[in-house]
Amino acid sequence: MTLRPLLLACLLACAWPAAAIDTEPPFADQQREALYQRLIHEVRCLVCQNQTVGDSTAPLAADLRREIRRLVEEGRSEAEIEDFLLTRYGDFVLYRPRFRAGTAVLWLAPVLLLALAGTTLAVVIRRRRRLPSDVDADEGASPEVRG
Repeated sequence: MTLRPLLLACLLACAWPAAAIDTEPPFADQQREALYQRLIHEVRCLVCQNQTVGDSTAPLAADLRREIRRLVEEGRSEAEIEDFLLTRYGDFVLYRPRFRAGTAVLWLAPVLLLALAGTTLAVVIRRRRRLPSDVDADEGASPEVRG
């Protein structure tokens, strides 16, 4: 009976390397490996949409990792690789899209919403200060109303 959990644990431990996403060997050049790792963790999986291609097991993510690896092997810069991905897949492919007219709403919306919330809060506080409080109402009331 106690042998089953031990056997199951051994089988799971042996199967763990099979769960690896990126089976390619690392680059010999550390700068290229760092560039590759940075890119696969900044590019969005277009199937999962909430994971990077470095974290996703989707077939499209594997294709994107291979494509990024090929471009890094060719010696392309980070900007050239991002331009390639943006041209092919659009602004959505990057977790941090570039600031331009089409993505300005993405970058400015949080600031504008925060400013709107602050303004709304300030207006509500000012209006509440102008309202008579319960103490003020009791002081102005006649003795018969106070009870």
